[in-house]
Amino acid sequence: MAVPHVIERWHRIALERRADELESVLAEDAVFESPVVHTPQKGRPIVAAYLRGALQVLNTEHFRYGEEWYSERSAVLEFFSEVDGITINGVDIISWNEAGLITHFKVMVRPLKAINTLHQKMGEYLASVGAVKLK
Repeated sequence: MAVPHVIERWHRIALERRADELESVLAEDAVFESPVVHTPQKGRPIVAAYLRGALQVLNTEHFRYGEEWYSERSAVLEFFSEVDGITINGVDIISWNEAGLITHFKVMVRPLKAINTLHQKMGEYLASVGAVKLK
């Protein structure tokens, strides 16, 4: 299966750190599920804030996507990165609507050290931009 158009757009945003284009790929009622926040975050503004944080924290010079799996309206993208010497491995699970806008974005991360590092770094980022506090 060819790379879906929405995933091509996501790759451009993520790999080129084009945070200013995030809202253009998100549905109004998008939902984000973080590996460190218990409750799903709902709505384009808060989802964009979390994804901006991920771009800031995870997209080091070590960030790359590995294997990817696609279906008609969803994809799983495995990623690798390194933050503060901690190797991070995870997946982005992305779903989209008929209009090609992301409706659901779930991130899962391993190992535990990586989750702890992301919790700290994302919390610092979100607090610095006045977005939200991670619980």
